[in-house]
Amino acid sequence: MKTVHLLISGKVQGVFFRESARKLAEKIHIKGWIKNRTDEKVEAMITGEESDVNDFVNWCDTGPERAEVTNVMVTREPETSFEKFKVIRNY
Repeated sequence: MKTVHLLISGKVQGVFFRESARKLAEKIHIKGWIKNRTDEKVEAMITGEESDVNDFVNWCDTGPERAEVTNVMVTREPETSFEKFKVIRNY
């Protein structure tokens, strides 16, 4: 299993980025979380099979139709276990 932390910049809030990511994650068996940040970025921590994680990260490079992604910072993290993929709504 591979775990990565993602920090996604650009026009990524208000464009259904988190919900689209949740649908993809469930489809390709990714677990973890995603949330909006107060600095207008989207942050995620995901885990799954390496090829699935890579597919998710590649999707984040463009995101949903209305997004305008300018940067995706990917940091490898120690393997972490999550029950499911969830959207955090906390700000």
